[in-house]
Amino acid sequence: MTASEYRQLLTDTLNRLDMAAVDAMVECFADAHARGATIFTMGNGGSGASASHAAGDFLKGASYGLDQRFKMVCLNDNLPSMMAIANDIGWEDIFVEPLKNFIQPGDVVIGISGSGNSKNVLKAVDYAKSKGATVIGMTGFKGGQLREAADISIHSDAMDMEVAEDVHMAVFNMVKKVMMARLMGDTPSMGGTYDARVQ
Repeated sequence: MTASEYRQLLTDTLNRLDMAAVDAMVECFADAHARGATIFTMGNGGSGASASHAAGDFLKGASYGLDQRFKMVCLNDNLPSMMAIANDIGWEDIFVEPLKNFIQPGDVVIGISGSGNSKNVLKAVDYAKSKGATVIGMTGFKGGQLREAADISIHSDAMDMEVAEDVHMAVFNMVKKVMMARLMGDTPSMGGTYDARVQ
């Protein structure tokens, strides 16, 4: 594969993206923000990095200057607790165990899995649904079990993990930009130091 071929694959995949599902994710975030509900993210490997990145973006970028801020927590950000759970209980429980500490009915849980079949993500998603949370599944390849289990399915329709990761982050950025425009206007400040730096 060449760089140009990858760009074309990514472009084609984005063009096939179900924008109705993205719009549903936007409204889910808007509703969670209005109610003060918590949004949880999780994933393994690159999907875990996307989960962490998104939570960081909404903690700061989509919340700066607001009285009511987004409550967004990445379940794979606490490395010591993940290691303890994996070592003492099992790898399949690394997300569901911390979720048990925090989840409330009406919260939102976002599971990110390229295959859609990561057992630790699926276990947490099943628990979340049993507690009355809304589940957003972000998948690639054929979507796996997560695509079927999710209330809102964001699916990267390509048999390529890197494309899935790029699509997932693009969707998070879409949701973030819409939320920022609604809550802060089209040219929000990201902080005085940042604003001066990008002029």
